[in-house]
Amino acid sequence: MRVLGVDPGLTRCGVGAVEGRPGAPLSLVAVGVVRTGADEELGARLVGIEAGIEHWLDEVRPDAVAVERVFSQHNVRTVMGTAQAAGIAVLCAARRGLPVALHTPSEVKAAITGSGTADKKQIGAMVTRLLRLTEMPRPADAADALALAICHVWRGGPQHRLAQAVAAAKARSRTVAPGGPARTPRDAAGPPGDGARTPGSP
Repeated sequence: MRVLGVDPGLTRCGVGAVEGRPGAPLSLVAVGVVRTGADEELGARLVGIEAGIEHWLDEVRPDAVAVERVFSQHNVRTVMGTAQAAGIAVLCAARRGLPVALHTPSEVKAAITGSGTADKKQIGAMVTRLLRLTEMPRPADAADALALAICHVWRGGPQHRLAQAVAAAKARSRTVAPGGPARTPRDAAGPPGDGARTPGSP
């Protein structure tokens, strides 16, 4: 199963896709960041995030999407922007009929590191290890997106089973559709200026 994780944010929206199943090694598909300028008008920033996520959905073609569940923080302005970006990600996935799951930060931390209070450095280190990467994905938003995707592969529950059914249906259609299987992106390039990158790229 292929899952696209989204770590929502207005300035940097982390995106990362992994492929695998519970109990088996996972593999990296692509990782990067969708960026918008802090000096842009809010509407323009949301449009930019939507375009970036749509591009990633086109390129990665996931079976499910995992988005961080936004929770209340002391900085209300920050959490509002995060919630708006999360809503865009959910909308883009739902519009395509993809299963969408929301995971809290503590759920993701517990799934990846075994501790619900792990810090970003610990999460990045475990993501690097689990995906057998040569270096930690940067920025931290990108590593967090991969952690979300890994968490969903391992702990998806009913959403996981739905995504598996969708993946199986896609696999069947690929065997009969002309043109062969879907293309996997050779890199994590997103829309111009989105700052997408793969680990190890300059």
